[in-house]
Amino acid sequence: MTRLPILNAATAPEAAKERVQNAEKANGFLPNLIGLLANAPVALETYQTVSGINARSGLTLAEREAVQITAAATHGCGFCVAGHTAVAYKKAGLDEAAVNALRDGSHGPDARLNAVADFTRAVIRSRGRVEDAELKAFRDAGFSDANALEVVLGVSLATLCNFSNNLGQPDLNPQLQPYAWNNTAAIAAE
Repeated sequence: MTRLPILNAATAPEAAKERVQNAEKANGFLPNLIGLLANAPVALETYQTVSGINARSGLTLAEREAVQITAAATHGCGFCVAGHTAVAYKKAGLDEAAVNALRDGSHGPDARLNAVADFTRAVIRSRGRVEDAELKAFRDAGFSDANALEVVLGVSLATLCNFSNNLGQPDLNPQLQPYAWNNTAAIAAE
């Protein structure tokens, strides 16, 4: 059950109305995350601005989605796991084996995505103080130092969304139900 209001274009503060309308138009529906973030227009602006910046990183869309799904699963955010699973299938072209591995924290068929997911978990676990061997493994997978910082960027974006969803507990939009994730394993690990 939602703990914070899910706003829409009619109920959002004036400073968030246009952003809410644009998000609804872009998605074909209003993701409840956007309605939740609209309660704090600066949080919504930050999410949308950082999303745009993250999209320009040197990581591919599939790699950026690996960061987002891994972070969401690590943070126990079922809403974001579902949302990024939809993007992974529909836009990044990932297959079920790759997506399931990201969702459950195992290794899938793509070595680069495994390296991204492993490094993402290391960044979150260590709060950025990754071991030398973890950074070396990321580099050995063909990633640059810039990519390492772009993983941190992706984690920062995910943290805003994951923690906001965990706080507000919005219902999963019907459009995302096919991608629902059972996060009991992540919550049990806390």
